[in-house]
Amino acid sequence: VQLVESGGGLVQPGGSLRLTCAASGFAVEHYAVGWFRQAPGKEREGVACMSDGSIHYADSVKGRFTISIDNAKNRVYLQMNSLKPEDAAVYFCAADGNKAGKTVWGYCLGYGSYFRSWGQGTQVTVSS
Repeated sequence: VQLVESGGGLVQPGGSLRLTCAASGFAVEHYAVGWFRQAPGKEREGVACMSDGSIHYADSVKGRFTISIDNAKNRVYLQMNSLKPEDAAVYFCAADGNKAGKTVWGYCLGYGSYFRSWGQGTQVTVSS
């Protein structure tokens, strides 16, 4: 299982970015997937998670961020709109194939202990 994030960068407040997580070694459609972020001095937090068609978003990003998957390309996306300075962080993609007994809410809880595979992260900076 390998996850490689891309798409981070510098954007002005109010702007948009789309993060991409390229997956290999497994099929994203059969796994739970998620996006997490970690800002300097803060704990890693769940942003958006998807499992068996159910989606959970952190309250702080609801209505602004959208998680999606492309089964043909085996990728996971995070569309981020109306970005705020507080969205600045390193964003990580995560995946887990052992979904039994786990809820999509549980996947996004805390630092993501349910997830077994992680990417290396991509930096998002929101600044004018």
